[in-house]
Amino acid sequence: MQLFGLTGWSGSGKTTLLAKLLPVLIGRGLQVSTLKHAHKGFDIDHPGKDSHTHRLAGATEVLVSSPTRWALVRELRDEPEPTLEDLLAKLSPVDLVLVEGFKRDRHPKLEVWRREVGKPLIARDDPSIVAVASDGPVPESPVPVLDLDDAEAIAALVMERAMPIRRRDVRATE
Repeated sequence: MQLFGLTGWSGSGKTTLLAKLLPVLIGRGLQVSTLKHAHKGFDIDHPGKDSHTHRLAGATEVLVSSPTRWALVRELRDEPEPTLEDLLAKLSPVDLVLVEGFKRDRHPKLEVWRREVGKPLIARDDPSIVAVASDGPVPESPVPVLDLDDAEAIAALVMERAMPIRRRDVRATE
């Protein structure tokens, strides 16, 4: 399995780029999974659903299955948030895992950056960022800049720069 990440500030277009990139990579014959970090709590089950009731009643894990998909929800309660390394170990084998977020981890990343977001360029201080994708010029970038709308070029970069998943390589920097 290979690993590559997308990082950037909120509102920069990471998820939009990921949605454009997935069909291109899959079209190149890759089986791709994604792993998304959410800074705040999130919920995939909803009040009134049995799985939600099970979780609120105290179940540590709730597995929901149907003929078309299954999902496992683990309530952390007082446990620490799992690391990227821990989460990668839970995925089924695929050719490529695209990670959105986890900006402190050391896997190769593409920064999605838009000047109008008004945030600084992360690539200046993060050596794991191998390129920037933007909707305009980024003369201050220390790494190559790709057109945010060129999914083919970005897919080529991802395939070239993705790293094999080895547990010790993805640990977050202190």
